[in-house]
Amino acid sequence: MVSGQELPFWQEFYVKFYQAFLENDRWLQYLQGVGNTLVITAMALAIGILLGILVAAIRTAHDQQRPGKHNPLLGILNGICQVYVTVIRGTPMMVQLLIMYFVVFANSRENNLIGALTLGINSGAYTAEIIRGGLMALDPGQMEAGRSLGLNYLDTMTFIVIPQAFKAILPALGNEFIVLLKDTSLITVIGGKELTHAAQAIYGRTWEQMFPLMIVASMYLSLVLLLQWLLGILERRLRQGDRR
Repeated sequence: MVSGQELPFWQEFYVKFYQAFLENDRWLQYLQGVGNTLVITAMALAIGILLGILVAAIRTAHDQQRPGKHNPLLGILNGICQVYVTVIRGTPMMVQLLIMYFVVFANSRENNLIGALTLGINSGAYTAEIIRGGLMALDPGQMEAGRSLGLNYLDTMTFIVIPQAFKAILPALGNEFIVLLKDTSLITVIGGKELTHAAQAIYGRTWEQMFPLMIVASMYLSLVLLLQWLLGILERRLRQGDRR
């Protein structure tokens, strides 16, 4: 309001944008939020991939046992993996975060680390099923060919099976990585200081929600588009390798 009159739209737009992004160097809060978001995503991604590979390898090894030859230890490990995948995929991410924060790590205030660990454990269940689907879809003859060359199970999986399966599952894995990046916004409920938390801190001072949230949304979109671009480059390079 100026002299009892409303500001023109473009002036009001600029004032609200200035308050949300430029005033008191608030853009630094967004920048810090982006940095924290990327660090949390990277940690969760590493945990998810490691868990996913481990669980997928155990379940695939169990399912591909020869008839009449069943390893009891492998059966127990497969049962544990099945419970893990079922429980994680059957419960909401929000509930998992709250359990980890208020129950498992009740005495810790490392909110970002708790969030990254929870996101990684959650992503591991989905990644495991993606990898397992790719491994099971390959021709069983690939495994038999590796074993006939004198390679053990681990070497055959590492050098023959997994490289071929990776090309098939890359689009699904890329989608899971994108979901993981966006899910970092959920850790704000346990006090995680990521991008969404920055927006909340700013509109808590300006009392204007639209601009901080729109800025954060555009930043998430930019990060997703960058990730899609990088995945597209990787897919094209893998296809070029197939043609050579």
